Amino acid sequence: MSPPLLASLLSANVQWAERTNDAHPDFFGQCAKGQSPKVLWIGCADSRVPESVVTDAKPGDIFVHRNIANQFHLHDDSALSVLTYAVHVVGVEHVIIVGHTHCGGAAACLEAAQAQASNSPPTVSPDTPLGRWLAPLINLVTTLDLETLPAEAHLEAIVEANVKRQVENVCATDVIKHTWAAAMGGEGKEKKQVWVHGWVYDVASGRLKDLGVSRGPQPQ
Repeated sequence: MSPPLLASLLSANVQWAERTNDAHPDFFGQCAKGQSPKVLWIGCADSRVPESVVTDAKPGDIFVHRNIANQFHLHDDSALSVLTYAVHVVGVEHVIIVGHTHCGGAAACLEAAQAQASNSPPTVSPDTPLGRWLAPLINLVTTLDLETLPAEAHLEAIVEANVKRQVENVCATDVIKHTWAAAMGGEGKEKKQVWVHGWVYDVASGRLKDLGVSRGPQPQ
């Protein structure tokens, strides 16, 4: 027997499937034939930022990769595999890095950077999986000029800087570089367009903000 919480989830799934099938009788049959989303969403694992809900999307619209603090490490085979499959197999046209306000991972990195600056004991152990995962973001925080901002603005600044850094990382991958090179190959004729974007979701308002850092193929 399932615990009450899990039982409620299973029951809700049945109701959702029935409602969807009643409204769109061919929907699940079409899903079973394959997927062709045009967007890859690389976001945080935070439960308050479900991509399909906040964008009012349906199953099949968004290809997804989520982790702590919406990171894209250049040595992370999981993220690289998702990006490769999304671009070369699924055929996405837009890769969106999405951070969010009130991010626990970003807050942990701020605390860790502050502890490091004051020679205090580390708040995130560098020898744990979480510490190793967050290390690049902690290092990024130490490079930011946060003292020029009020304390209440520090976390938002980190969240935005983190999104911008992950956009840079995605653009630095062979997958994206080769795709862009091919797009502009052969007399400048574009063959495949893939764009990389950076957004931030405001947990308090439910709104998405475009940071204006979009990048795409450029003429050679």
